[in-house]
Order: sequence, then structure tokens, then C-alpha cells
Amino acid sequence: MPRLVAVCAVHSLHPDSGSVGVTAIDKRAVEGSVRVGKLGIRSDVQASRKHHGGPDKAVYAYATEDAAFWEGELDRELHPGWFGENLRVEGLDVNGARIGEIWRIGDTVEVEVTMPRTPCATFARWVGGSAARGWVKRFSDEGRLGAYLRVRRAGEIRAGDAIEVLSSPEGAPTVLEAYRS
Repeated sequence: MPRLVAVCAVHSLHPDSGSVGVTAIDKRAVEGSVRVGKLGIRSDVQASRKHHGGPDKAVYAYATEDAAFWEGELDRELHPGWFGENLRVEGLDVNGARIGEIWRIGDTVEVEVTMPRTPCATFARWVGGSAARGWVKRFSDEGRLGAYLRVRRAGEIRAGDAIEVLSSPEGAPTVLEAYRS
């Protein structure tokens, strides 16, 4: 059964050479129950609302299995939140999820898959070092993008909660197909 490994929110803002001047990509696991509302995880922020946040990008999910792949590639531990994700999940093919798919997390929260993450230069700078060179292309080519989610039903979630796919629209593109189209 798919489950929620961690709920993550911004740990701290970091200076960034991008147009906003700071980034909120540094997310970390939050202990205990966390409220999820229409605009995302309580206590989380987005430095650039032009490219992140809002109802269709309220929550970003990333799979433990994809993070493990990158840990091997980058030869370092990548804690929950390292990809800027709000939800670290396991046992769920996030990139194979269909646009419009509905998940229930825990007892009450329902989310809808809306679109893939598009990697950016801020993400490459976050990766740092020699891995940052060509990171956007490398991350894109690998197809381990993660998915943005719309919150359909607010509530509380916590690490360990079960995730159930309630519906998946037949014929809708997957997250990866949507990215590559």
C-alpha cells in the first residue's frame, strides 16, 4: 500500500542569484499532524509565486524510489524535502500517475494530480557543485520529475498515512507524458 513518508515545509529561505533573490526550495520534514489547505501545507512558503504555488501547484509530491535513484547518482543522502517537495511518498509511481488522478492521503485529505514539475535553474543551483552543470537536462531526461497536486479536500496528514488512488481518468496523459508532450 502506498504511504506518506514525510510531510515537508520550508526550513529556511536561502539567497539565490535568480530574479527573486531568494529561494524556498530548502524543505524539511515536519513532525506530527500537518494541516493541508487549498493553497498547500501550513507553514510552507514559495519565494516565487509566478512559478510555484497557487491552487494547481499547491503541493508537490516526490517518490522515495526516485530519490533513492538520485542518491546513487549523486552519491549523497537526499533527505525528505531535498527536491523541494512537500510530500515524500513511497509505493506510488508519481511520474506514471495520470493528470486528473485523485488520491486520498490519510482519512480526509484528497488531492488531484495536475501537472509535472518543470526543473529550473534555481533547482540546479540548489544541487550545487559539479552536478549543477547540466542538471536541468539530466533531471528532465531521466523523467523522475514528481507531480504537482491540487487540494480537493483539506484536512490533516502525517508521515505514515496511507495513500489510496481513488480514481484515475482512463486515457489521460501520465505526468511524464504531459511533460514530454
